[in-house]
Amino acid sequence: MIIVTGGAGFIGSAIIWRLNTINFDDIIIVDSLGNEEKWKNLVGLNFRDFIHKDDFINLTETSALEIPTAIIHMGANSSTTEKDADSLLSNNFEYSKKLVEYCLTKEVRFIYASSAATYGDGSLGFDDREADMHLLRPLNMYGYSKMMFDLWALKRGITNKVVGLKYFNVYGPNEYHKGDMRSVVHKAYEQISDTGKTRLFKSADPKYKDGEQMRDFIYIKDAVDMTLFFLEHPDKNGLFNIGSGKARTWNDLVNSLFNAMNKNAEIEYFDMPAHLLEKYQYFTEAKMDKIKKAGYSKPPMSLEDGITDYVQNYLLKEKFLGW
Repeated sequence: MIIVTGGAGFIGSAIIWRLNTINFDDIIIVDSLGNEEKWKNLVGLNFRDFIHKDDFINLTETSALEIPTAIIHMGANSSTTEKDADSLLSNNFEYSKKLVEYCLTKEVRFIYASSAATYGDGSLGFDDREADMHLLRPLNMYGYSKMMFDLWALKRGITNKVVGLKYFNVYGPNEYHKGDMRSVVHKAYEQISDTGKTRLFKSADPKYKDGEQMRDFIYIKDAVDMTLFFLEHPDKNGLFNIGSGKARTWNDLVNSLFNAMNKNAEIEYFDMPAHLLEKYQYFTEAKMDKIKKAGYSKPPMSLEDGITDYVQNYLLKEKFLGW
C-alpha cells in the first residue's frame, strides 16, 4: 500500500494516475479539498481510500494506521506569494517533520517534494549538492519553508535515508485548480482562447530582452516518471533536481503554445509589478547529473512536444489525467 499526500493536487494526482496505468491502485490519498475544484483531479482515478490531512497526521501517532510501503509526500502550501509564514511553517515544515519521523520509525520509504524555489535568484547555480545547501537564499517564504525542511533533514543526518525532489517549472493537465499558481502554459492558453493573444512580463534586466527570460520547464509526465523512479529504486536516496536540464525562454513557450493551437503568434509585453522586481528569477536550469548518476536515463519530452500533448490531448478536450 502506498500513501500519497496532496493526492488530489497537481503532481499528487498525476502520480496516482501513473500508478493506475501500471494497474496499481492500493493507494490511500491524503489531502483537503476545500472550496477548490481539485476534486475533479480524482475523477477516474482508482484508489483505496481518502483521508483528510488533519486526520491523517493524527493517525500516524496511533496504531490505527496500516503501515504503508511508502509515503509520497506532495502535500504542501505551494503558493509562492503566500504571506502567512506561520501557515507555511505548519504545512511545509512541521507536517513534513512528523511524517518523516513516522517513516523512519516504521521503516517506510519516504519521498517528498522540495522545490527549485530554494535556489533563490540562481546566483549560486542550480546544483543539487547537499554540501552547498546552507548557502542558498530563497526569494520567498514558500521557498524558505522548503529549504528549512531540507536543512533539518540534512542536519539530522537522514538525507541518505529519504528522497527530496526539487521540482522546477512543472506544467500539464490537473493543474487547473491552482489559480495564480497555474503554469504560464495554462494561463496563456486561456488568454489566447479568449483574445487571440497572450501577455508576458517585460524584462527589467538589460541582459535579457522582453520574453527572453529563461526557465527550466518540465512536463508533468516526466516529473512523475522521475518521482516514481525513486519508488522503484529504494536504494537511491538524497536530494535531486526534477527538471528538463535545459532552460528555454518564455517566448519559446508561448510560440510553442500558439503552434499547438494552430494560431498565429501575438505577444504583448507589459511591465512587471513592482513587488516582483526583487524576487524575479531570470534564469533557472536544473543540473541533472545527480539523478542520471543514480540511474535515471529516460530523456524528457521537449518543450514543444510537452505543450503539444498538453494542448491537443487535454486542454482542447477539457480532459484531466485519468479521464
